[in-house]
Amino acid sequence: MALIQITEPGQALDPHQRKRAAGIDLGTTNSLIASVRSGQVQVLKDLSGVSMLPSVVHYSGSDVTVGTEALPFSASEPFNTIASAKRLLGRGRADLDGIAAEQRYDFAPDDGGMVRLQTAAGVMSPVQVSAEILKVLSDRGAATLGGPLDGVVITVPAYFDDAQRQATRDAAAIAGLNVLRLLNEPTAAAVAYGLDSGDEGLVVIFDLGG
Repeated sequence: MALIQITEPGQALDPHQRKRAAGIDLGTTNSLIASVRSGQVQVLKDLSGVSMLPSVVHYSGSDVTVGTEALPFSASEPFNTIASAKRLLGRGRADLDGIAAEQRYDFAPDDGGMVRLQTAAGVMSPVQVSAEILKVLSDRGAATLGGPLDGVVITVPAYFDDAQRQATRDAAAIAGLNVLRLLNEPTAAAVAYGLDSGDEGLVVIFDLGG
């Protein structure tokens, strides 16, 4: 049984039409992609058999490195190595007062909009940084599922406001992904808890962020 079945209003599911969909956890520290295969939810792995993708992006001229390979640059090139970009999505400079990230990155001059980061590859927004992570996950999904993804569901923190949610959608669009739905992380946990159980009861979901 699929975790979630989503169709456009007024359209019915075609049982003979094969669609490739996946769920993405665009995390602050690590990111994952999963899909339902043979009735079971599976976290998709890269060619090395690793499922977790560190949410780190390194810029070097025209080259972009994402994930584990980008981690070593955090110490040697901190201004060109962006981690935890999720915390900056949909945020302006005024929103960052008192945040440690203010001292870690080289922020471009404030133009009154979303924060931008100065890197060796030019000025990058948190949306563009997040898009690089989503591209890697999208490619992993396509390689594992046998073709491009038709749609994705992305989990976001329940506290994300409209600007942060729109920034997440924008990042997905840059990555070439069709967002079927943004799902609050606690809601996703609640849905997953009841996936294989027909029992009724009162369940409390605790979201330990990080």
